[in-house]
Amino acid sequence: MFSYNVRGENIEVTKAIREYAEKKVSKLERFFTDVPDATAHVNLKVYPDKTAKAEVTIPLSFLVLRAEETTPDLYASIDLVVDKLERQVRKYKTKIHRKSREKGFEGIADVEVSPVEMPHAEIHEEPELEIVRSKRIDLKPMDSEEAVLQMNMLGHDFFIYTDADSNEINIVYRRKDGRFGLIETATL
Repeated sequence: MFSYNVRGENIEVTKAIREYAEKKVSKLERFFTDVPDATAHVNLKVYPDKTAKAEVTIPLSFLVLRAEETTPDLYASIDLVVDKLERQVRKYKTKIHRKSREKGFEGIADVEVSPVEMPHAEIHEEPELEIVRSKRIDLKPMDSEEAVLQMNMLGHDFFIYTDADSNEINIVYRRKDGRFGLIETATL
């Protein structure tokens, strides 16, 4: 059984909204034979242009389910985000089944995800992941501001560089809202 953490930004989460979100997200529980103690984080946002965004993150021990959707209607956003999460579970299930068939392991596909809720008609083979281009880059030491400038000059949405202070490999990227994000790495 999932527990729920429903919160809102620029919106009061009413009892009706909370119940609707929990009801919709709880439909995902049927895909798992042994649902661990997982918390479904539901974040609802309303923007000044009256669009509503629903984000759902469900960290499981073997998989992190995460999706977001923005529409003019909050309830539609919740519906669409749950649909996305269902597709993610189906895709994961398909991969597990395919790997178990290839490796010859019987029953491995049923360990984490319930096979009952995955009709064979809905399972379709994903195309093989194929790398169509390879590129080698030299990482120049710089700070994050210079990396953003380099990224903009190249017209890319991300840029990989060596941080001049920490000497670690970092990534700057352009977010959907037009601002920038930074991913800092650490050597284990």
